[in-house]
Amino acid sequence: MNFDLALTLVILTAISGIIWLIDKLVFAPVRARRASSIEEIAALSDAERTARMQEAMREPVITEYARSFFPVLLLILLFRSFIAEPFKIPSGSMMPTLLVGDFILVNKFAYGLRLPVLNTRFLEIGDPKRGDVVVFRYPGYQCERNGKPVRSGNPCYEPQTAVPKQDYIKRIVGLPGDEITYRNKVIYVNGVEIAQSYVGPYIGPSESGRNMADAQVKDEMLGEAPHRMMTMPQNSGREGSWTVPPQSYFVMGDNRDSSADSRYWGFVPENALVGRAILIWMNWDNSIDYRRIGTIIK
Repeated sequence: MNFDLALTLVILTAISGIIWLIDKLVFAPVRARRASSIEEIAALSDAERTARMQEAMREPVITEYARSFFPVLLLILLFRSFIAEPFKIPSGSMMPTLLVGDFILVNKFAYGLRLPVLNTRFLEIGDPKRGDVVVFRYPGYQCERNGKPVRSGNPCYEPQTAVPKQDYIKRIVGLPGDEITYRNKVIYVNGVEIAQSYVGPYIGPSESGRNMADAQVKDEMLGEAPHRMMTMPQNSGREGSWTVPPQSYFVMGDNRDSSADSRYWGFVPENALVGRAILIWMNWDNSIDYRRIGTIIK
């Protein structure tokens, strides 16, 4: 979806704020002087004088709307930009951690405060850790065109394709400078194997269009606490080795054999990070799954 809600909020907040400010500084004093002159007309009855003064002080409709909506829009903008923002999970790439229809809450200040729309960090608070589940702006495929590096919305046989404005969610596997290897459904970080332990067969909603009869759920220790991930013996995700460049991150979906991630389109730049996923506050996929409400994302 290419609709940019953050940009829309910024524009609406700015327009309503400018209208309200111009009226307060320019037109409101004019209305006040007009009402004052009416008050001094001795020939008017009290009722007529009051009616005319109220009419003279009446704000234009557009100013009334601007004055009403500006504080509301400003609060929403500040909350979404600097505190938390809701997102909906559209695909099964993070199963079994996140399911299609999960509505999640993302901590917007976990990795520092960023300017709305531009996403430029102006206050450093913390840095991403290995194992964090992060939301980021899809960076596109890392390609080359006419000898120059470019980002493409499609694989590199179509390097001229514009990168869509989409938010992705994955788990951080590699930090800047790390050497990441993925082989036989196992992750190696700087040559060290990331431990896995078998939990059991996957039981839950199926991913659309996928045969998940043999899907296996495992515990994996990427960060400070174990998290669940899933593999499918009949499928095979891309294997290889990658060195993470400075100010970039290597991310993967927990549904290892059904996730388009850094193995395919490359690294996530630091300035593309949106925040850290912290909570499932609702699930709606044709009906509400009350069991998932309030689940902490690990």
